[in-house]
Amino acid sequence: MRLRPYIHKKDFGCIRRWIDGERVHSLWCADRTPYPPEAEDFWRLLIQEENENEGSAFTAVTDEGRPIGFFVYSADYMANSGFLKYIIVDPDLRGQGYGTQMMALILKYAFEISGVACVSLNVFDVNESARRCYRKAGFREEAEEKDAFSYQNEFWGRCRMTATASEK
Repeated sequence: MRLRPYIHKKDFGCIRRWIDGERVHSLWCADRTPYPPEAEDFWRLLIQEENENEGSAFTAVTDEGRPIGFFVYSADYMANSGFLKYIIVDPDLRGQGYGTQMMALILKYAFEISGVACVSLNVFDVNESARRCYRKAGFREEAEEKDAFSYQNEFWGRCRMTATASEK
């Protein structure tokens, strides 16, 4: 597996296929972009992330170049920390270790290239498979905000998870 910069014309179609329902969409982006995702709306979201948080979009690909995952990473050098958003893995590959492998590459990039001391992310408490993946990759739960997001008639808590370079 490799990480490369996101290529909108090449990668958006994959991401759109991976978001195969409203619930998945809400778990993935907390409804920060309309469902179903359209190319222009998604591009606007990425530009907003770049402008507001200096976030960069990446695609995880197989050695042959097949997209298998996506995320946005931003680094705050004053705080010596990184932050991950919009993490998704091809649903056909979930449960096979690709997510954990992708997270390991992300942390390698963050700690060795960006040089940050820690990387955080938020995940909804109902997304237990993602939480399990992040724990395997070395993330630890730091805080949880109850009822942070409502989806239809449900209320989801938001969990902050962090991995530190000293623990890797």
